[in-house]
Formats: sequence, C-alpha cells, structure tokens
Amino acid sequence: MFTSDRGRQSAVAALLYALLTYGGPLLADSPNLGRTMTAEELAQIDFTILSNGDGLPAGQGDARQGSALFAQHCMACHGAKGVNGINDPLVGGHGSLDTPRPIRTVGSYWPYATTVFDFIRRAMPYNAPGSLSHDDVYALTAYVLFLNGIIEETVSMNAQSLPLVVMPNRDNFQCAEGIAADGIC
Repeated sequence: MFTSDRGRQSAVAALLYALLTYGGPLLADSPNLGRTMTAEELAQIDFTILSNGDGLPAGQGDARQGSALFAQHCMACHGAKGVNGINDPLVGGHGSLDTPRPIRTVGSYWPYATTVFDFIRRAMPYNAPGSLSHDDVYALTAYVLFLNGIIEETVSMNAQSLPLVVMPNRDNFQCAEGIAADGIC
C-alpha cells in the first residue's frame, strides 16, 4: 500500500493525531473491560527476587514435599521426573551446552537457584500461575534441584538456604558491564 518510509510515517502520524484528538471520547465509550487492581492484588505480583535472595518470602519446603506437588501440578507438562513431557525438560543436559545441540535445563543452564523459585512463583502452574503457596514453591524448587542432583532430598529450601545453592553453570554467566552491584548479577 505504501511505497516509501515517508508514506508509512505520514500514515502513522495521521493515526496518532486522530487518536490524540478524538481518542478521549472513544475511550469514554469503551466496553469497560477490566478494573483497577487493589493494593492487595498488586502486592501479589509486584515483587522482585534477586540472585542473592533479596525479596524471597517466608516459607520452606523440601524435595519430598515437592514430589507430590510436582505430580499434581507439573508432570502433565514436564513429564515424570522432569523429562519427556510436552514442554521443555527440567532435568538433564549436563555437559551439553558446548555441543551443537545444547539441552538447556534447570540443572545444566540456569545460573541461580533463586530464579527457579521466581519463575515457578510467577508462571506456574501453567493453567493457574500464582496459585501456589510460598511453601509449595519452595518445595517444588527443592524437588527440581533434587532431580538435577544439585541438593539432597531432605534439604529444606527457604529464604536463607536457597541463595546458598551453587548451580552447576553459575560461573559461565557474566554480568553486563556496570550492572553488577554487590555481587548481584
């Protein structure tokens, strides 16, 4: 339709002008989808967990507890023991990162155990993200770490112990220049 970048720019400028000029009445006639979040709802998703553990909530769990939770919430997508599911494997891939077909799993690729917790807390289970308790998330994190041979089955994960877990690939990541502060990448 447009034969030049200038034509595209003109069309975009015209559209922006129309939205800015006439957008107010259009928005006022919206179907009123959604609503403003409450402070409590915002607090449930407005958190940051750093690699050193800052921001981790209270709670605890071990791999034994995580095993039953994994069967209930995770196995359908990630397979028994974190492999052979319809989604990415969570286990294995050790020594594969420098091969033509690297297998990036929690055990072979992820640099920090705290990011495992953070991901599970934010995005899992797939059909109900954010529905797990802090204890459940610690237990699932422990189970995935256990399946990868990183911690023992009886080790309890919590805000103090999780940041101390040294992931196998931790030293192969580098912070961007000027990003690291106090050893936090």
